[in-house]
Amino acid sequence: MVRSWYMDDSDADQRCPHMTDPLQPVELEQLKKIGVLYWRLSGNEDDETLAGIRKDGGYTYDDLIEITPEKLPNYEQKIKSFFEEHLHLDEEIRYCVGGSGYFDVRDKDDKWIRIELEKGDMIVLPAGIYHRFTLDEKNYIKAMRLFVGEPVWTPYNRPADEKDARKEYLKTMGLAA
Repeated sequence: MVRSWYMDDSDADQRCPHMTDPLQPVELEQLKKIGVLYWRLSGNEDDETLAGIRKDGGYTYDDLIEITPEKLPNYEQKIKSFFEEHLHLDEEIRYCVGGSGYFDVRDKDDKWIRIELEKGDMIVLPAGIYHRFTLDEKNYIKAMRLFVGEPVWTPYNRPADEKDARKEYLKTMGLAA
């Protein structure tokens, strides 16, 4: 089962867990309220449940990415860019098939929630949500990226409140001005 929690304000290494003391866990229901969807799958690339999720979501394209210093060109630069707070105009769908890492998302009060992704975890971040990604201290993840149609990876760093996806997300969350 996925673990998630509110983050502390420490400026320690981004790969550390950054749990508050005392811990403030975040339940799946809370994630769902901000549009984050979660499934626990087998961790296999050909998972049967994944086939149904792909069909229901219209995810027609996928690829695999291995993020580790040995496999990802320009590793340090890429890790820094993944950790910049940003949004996308489309959903971000990730299925962890090896290793582990963290997705950080903003709640309705603009506080960071850290979501720990391990083998078998699949999440969907809605278009327009501010988020970021980092590896954990193991420095390795292998993830399947899924898309509707041709892949688009364009991040829009915060502030990007003028983007239609952000406006629609805020409206859906009942936060529109």
